[in-house]
Amino acid sequence: MPDKLLKCGDCGEMFTWSEREQEFYKEKDFTPPKRCKPCREKRKKDRANRGGNRNGNRPPKSGNRR
Repeated sequence: MPDKLLKCGDCGEMFTWSEREQEFYKEKDFTPPKRCKPCREKRKKDRANRGGNRNGNRPPKSGNRR
C-alpha cells in the first residue's frame, strides 16, 4: 500500500497519507482523513477552547419529562 496524496478540505493543500497511517486507519475502521495534520491540530485546539460542550450553548435538558 503506497503513500497517497490527499487534498485538505480546510486549507486546500495536498498532504501525504503515509502507508503506516493507512494501515492504522484500516485497523481502526476509520475513514480517510479530510484534513492535513496542521488543520486537524488547529481544529482540535479550537474545539478544546470552546469548552467541549458538543450541544453548543443549549441548557441541559430538564428531568421533568411526561
